[in-house]
Amino acid sequence: MSELVDMLISCGAVKFGKFILTSGKESNYYIDIKQASTNPEILRMIAEEMKKYAEGYDMIAGMELGAVPIAVALSLATNKPYVIVRKETKAHGTRKLMEGGDVNGKKVLVVEDVTTTGGSVIKTIEILRQNGAEIDRVVTVVDREEGARERLTEHNVELVPLVSATEILKKR
Repeated sequence: MSELVDMLISCGAVKFGKFILTSGKESNYYIDIKQASTNPEILRMIAEEMKKYAEGYDMIAGMELGAVPIAVALSLATNKPYVIVRKETKAHGTRKLMEGGDVNGKKVLVVEDVTTTGGSVIKTIEILRQNGAEIDRVVTVVDREEGARERLTEHNVELVPLVSATEILKKR
C-alpha cells in the first residue's frame, strides 16, 4: 500500500536512530504510529484499509494506547462496537482489564499499530479469549517482520499487515 507508506514517511512516523522497542529489542528505526494516528487524514485511510478485513466480525478490539485511535476509527467506519484492552488492571475504579461491551461469544477483530515479535498483541488475544471472545485475525498497520506472524500462527491467529517494514525501508 504505497500511498500509506508515503503518508507514514511524510508525517514523520518513520524515525531513524537508536531505539529500544516494546519487545526489548534494539532497532535502528522506529515506527511511531501515534504520529500518524493523530492525523485525521492518515487515521481515516488506516480505518478504510482495515475495514476490508472487518466483514463478519461482531466487534473491534485494541490494546491501550497505540491501538485505541485505530479501534475507534475502525468502529466509526464499520459501525461495530469496540473494546479497549488494558495492559494491566488499574488499582482503582472497576479494576477491569477491558473497557466496552461484553465480548463473550463474539467474533472480535483485533487491531494493532505495530507488530514486532507479537508479544503485546498475544497478551491482548489472551485477555479477550479469557473473556469468551473468538479471535482468528489481527490487522496491524505495520508489521516489522520480526516474528509476530509466526507467533500468532501458533495461537491460530492470522496476521494481516497493511504495510511491512520492508516496504517502508525500501522508500527510505
